[in-house]
Amino acid sequence: MRCDTLWREARLATMTGDGLGIVERGLVAAAGGIIAYAGPAAGAPAFDPRETIACAGRWITPGLIDCHTHLIHAGDRAREFEMRLDGASYEDIARAGGGIVSTMRATRAASEDELVASALPRLDALIAEGATTVEVKSGYGLDLDSELRMLRAARRLGEERPVGIAATFLGAHALPPEYAGDADAYIAVVADTMLPEIARLGLADAVDAFCEGIGFTAEQTQNVFDAAKRAGLPVKLHAEQLSNQHGAALAARYGALSADHLEYLDEAGVAAMAASNTVATLLPGAYYFMRETKLPPIDALRAAGVPIALATDCNPGTSPLTSLLLVMNMGATLFRLTVAECLAGVTRNAARALGLEGQIGTLEAGKRCDLAIWDIEHPAELVYRMGLNPLHARIWSGQ
Repeated sequence: MRCDTLWREARLATMTGDGLGIVERGLVAAAGGIIAYAGPAAGAPAFDPRETIACAGRWITPGLIDCHTHLIHAGDRAREFEMRLDGASYEDIARAGGGIVSTMRATRAASEDELVASALPRLDALIAEGATTVEVKSGYGLDLDSELRMLRAARRLGEERPVGIAATFLGAHALPPEYAGDADAYIAVVADTMLPEIARLGLADAVDAFCEGIGFTAEQTQNVFDAAKRAGLPVKLHAEQLSNQHGAALAARYGALSADHLEYLDEAGVAAMAASNTVATLLPGAYYFMRETKLPPIDALRAAGVPIALATDCNPGTSPLTSLLLVMNMGATLFRLTVAECLAGVTRNAARALGLEGQIGTLEAGKRCDLAIWDIEHPAELVYRMGLNPLHARIWSGQ
């Protein structure tokens, strides 16, 4: 059987089934950027490859997936970090004109080229640790022109680098100053003007919102979700990060791909997510950076069978993090996730959180050949170590 590349003498963590899907003596074959075979060398088809790569016992996993980032933005919020160290809360900073709105001002002032240039180092850091797909949200423009510019910049990242980019429209991220005191009017613009135009241009793959006391109400979020449904776009939601607004249950009613953060998620929200197969995307970087003390309900999510993803939440204010390896360690140490749960969280379940589980996230025939090849003795090392990058090679689309 003809193929382009054959990786042999490898150990595989295919991430199929409920665990790691380990194959001790395995091989991966790719043709046309798609996996033709991933499994035991014994009994594999007889391949005739153009190129053969001996892995010398190295481990191969699916390429890593960061399913929640705010990678596109201008400026930074290091001063706010300093304020938080001096005792200011996230809400204090936001109400004083900082937070998301301060990044909005910098982002509105930046050109598309400047947004791309500033995001590339952050993207490169993720790629250097084996990331092959990255979700990128808008939400720092908060007007049509700026949101379009952010989403165009996000699409360009996938042209500048060999990486899959999933773009998400997050117009309902914060209330811009020009709509102060009239959130309903701003949400009407998001739902009736911004979202239809973004959908018409094909610039977004999904729609997100921030349902929170300092964000938008459940009713306002529902208006955005209704508009997304009319446009044929799937939804996801920042939910239950700072308080329980019952956003996850709302998202589940709309069949959301994911509900993210979830520190204040209640039992009803867990049940709703389980019934809709909505992924719980946990963001330990923000939990750590904000010195949160309330854990997401991990045991309840497990018991209900809710799939758990992990992501960096890379953003300038609450998680300036560009390491999925560190995210896995944080998921284990802060949230007590197992090694298998952490690895599934940045592969199989992260793909589900993007609606891409049929294309990426596991080593299976028919999926895109996105691989991470590691100099490790066991997959647990990917979760155990801090500050060490054991990536040997990264393959995207078979290349």
